[in-house]
Amino acid sequence: MTLDIGYFFEHPERFPIPDFLDGLSSPAEILEKARAALDGILASLGPSRAPDGGVSVYGSCHIGEGTVIYNGVTIIGPVYIGNNCEIMPCATIRPYSIIGDGCKIGSGSELKRAVLYGGAKVASLAFVGDSVLGASARVGSGVITANRRFDQAVVSVRLNGERRDLGSDFFGLILGDSSRLGANCVSQPGTHIGPYTWVMPMTYVRGAIEREKRVYTKGELVFDENIPVDLKP
Repeated sequence: MTLDIGYFFEHPERFPIPDFLDGLSSPAEILEKARAALDGILASLGPSRAPDGGVSVYGSCHIGEGTVIYNGVTIIGPVYIGNNCEIMPCATIRPYSIIGDGCKIGSGSELKRAVLYGGAKVASLAFVGDSVLGASARVGSGVITANRRFDQAVVSVRLNGERRDLGSDFFGLILGDSSRLGANCVSQPGTHIGPYTWVMPMTYVRGAIEREKRVYTKGELVFDENIPVDLKP
């Protein structure tokens, strides 16, 4: 396993901003460039179409054709939203986020400096922070991508027996093409998951996980006797 962009993301043509990936070698550099260059990119694109009614927009924002944004959504720019996306009610999109064509963001979810390739989906009530999701990747309802260590140190990942700093004290998840996190999963800061890997619901993950794996926790349910009690209104 490597930390090369090509290992995680095999479809550069599904990145929404032309030439954005030129010269980049690792997924971490995608997040760095989003912070450094998104203001200028939006300025070069010129005026965007106005958002739908009931949407609060602060700062600069590009909204692509065919994108539907429902009431109660808050967008804090700079933010790029591609074509034919669907952003459900009460979602929050925070600065330096890039959302590719055909993406869906569920109700009440929050994106913070998140970059999504085309076709990625984030279900309801999830937090995706300082993270990159590959083409057609999926994040289930209630997922938390933890993006900062308790000690606020620079985030790192262990790969092939070697610990590698990721260059920031804010770093969430790298999720490869067509990989998915089931409902209520939690990923630790700096987690890297290769393409076509499924993390089953309610699983806690960390570190580097190779491509084409199925990840789950073996658990045992306990069934004790219970006394029938009518619950109060």
